[in-house]
Amino acid sequence: MPHKEKFKAYVDEIYESGWLTNNGPLVQKLEKKLEEYFGVKNLLCISSGTNALQFAYRLLEMEGEVVTTPFSFVSTTSAIAAERLTPVYADIDSESYNIDPKNIESAITEKTCAIAPCHVFGNACEIEEIDQIAEKHNLKVIYDASHAFDVKYKGKHILNYGDMSIISFHATKIFHTIEGAAIVIKDDALYEKAKIVRDYGKDGPDSVALLGINGKINELEAAMGLCMLDEEDIIHNMRKKSHEFYTQQLKDYVQLQKKNEDATQSYTYFPVVFRSEDEMKKVRAALLEQEIAARQYFYPSLDTLPYVEHRKVMRISRDIASRILVIPMHSGVEPKVSKIIIETLQKLR
Repeated sequence: MPHKEKFKAYVDEIYESGWLTNNGPLVQKLEKKLEEYFGVKNLLCISSGTNALQFAYRLLEMEGEVVTTPFSFVSTTSAIAAERLTPVYADIDSESYNIDPKNIESAITEKTCAIAPCHVFGNACEIEEIDQIAEKHNLKVIYDASHAFDVKYKGKHILNYGDMSIISFHATKIFHTIEGAAIVIKDDALYEKAKIVRDYGKDGPDSVALLGINGKINELEAAMGLCMLDEEDIIHNMRKKSHEFYTQQLKDYVQLQKKNEDATQSYTYFPVVFRSEDEMKKVRAALLEQEIAARQYFYPSLDTLPYVEHRKVMRISRDIASRILVIPMHSGVEPKVSKIIIETLQKLR
């Protein structure tokens, strides 16, 4: 949460203007500031990360199959299915937890229209390899960069890559607008179309040009985002310290995510993978006894969802999903969490 007085000042401004929603001045200000912060153009704030993903597929008027990762939050898949597309999975790399480019090409069929990777826990994908595959097969690339607010790849913010990239601004993220997200669109003409689609398809006060959605965020959400952006460096540095502390304490006891060496590191999450599901469950129970909640995140592997076509078992994704925990960061409990994990594992081993 940002400074309360700063947020209140924006609330006073909203009361004064009487402008609550429909692309208000604070939304416009936030979009401009985010474009500057990320070094991108054509950024639109959208009501949620899930809506932003659906928005991308709708803008591109896609039909057929989308090759995607089985290891991500459920909306990476549900957005595909909701747009009447078929998610087809390519298994992940066992160390980076990202979609493995070696598995993408074999998942492509004559019905494939796009590749939809996720920068899992903000860890940059193998972008060049994915781009080469997409170019070879004439496919669009839509990146789910939900966790990658603070990530640059080869000197540029990660939102610069792909035909489109979406990022979540949900309250669980290090930058948030309470609920919300953004989409970055490479093509200028598509960006102009997106502004119309986001507002019910209206291209004027009395005219509807396209099938659209209500994808807007409101002024109160934008106010929260503007406050958070002012404090982003402080938040980043605090979480970096937590991340470094965990790494130092736990590196000899658990598997840590292998980071892309061409990218900066995200400090949004701290995932740890245990040797077995049984180990993970015992550690989780020991943490819960101390009223510390650790999430089995991401679980389940998305290839097990009841509403998707089950073509092939995603063995690596299922294995990682069964052994992973994401532990609390930047809450003052890091020393306690580390101690419980280490002591529990020492008893078990």
